[in-house]
Amino acid sequence: MKTGAATAKEPQSRADELEERLIDFAVRIVRLSAHLPRTPAGRHVAGQIVRSGTSPAPNYGEARGAESTADFIHKLRIVLKELNETSIWLRVIERSQLLKAELFTDIVQENSELCKIFTSSLKTARTQTNGQMINGK
Repeated sequence: MKTGAATAKEPQSRADELEERLIDFAVRIVRLSAHLPRTPAGRHVAGQIVRSGTSPAPNYGEARGAESTADFIHKLRIVLKELNETSIWLRVIERSQLLKAELFTDIVQENSELCKIFTSSLKTARTQTNGQMINGK
């Protein structure tokens, strides 16, 4: 067993749960991309969505190990930016009818929820940073 890994008896932290959720999201994006048509457009969209949709998980891992609050906020912004880009690619897939809607409706919902979580997290981090700066003076 890995040191520090949660076991069935140990509850995961919210940060661990969120990281696992982002990894699951990345896996779903990879699987979705495999179903896109092997046309020039399908290959282009597949490459783009794989890049943007798999990026949030490792970037969140980097944020968790940030060296400062500013670094943490910067890395969270990257996570949100990549999730927003993934949302655009999902809409492109939908509007161009590259896949049947039932194949990706759930992932669209998960993307939306993750965007809301990270938007809220960024607001909290910024508020705490601003409060520290005011109280620290």
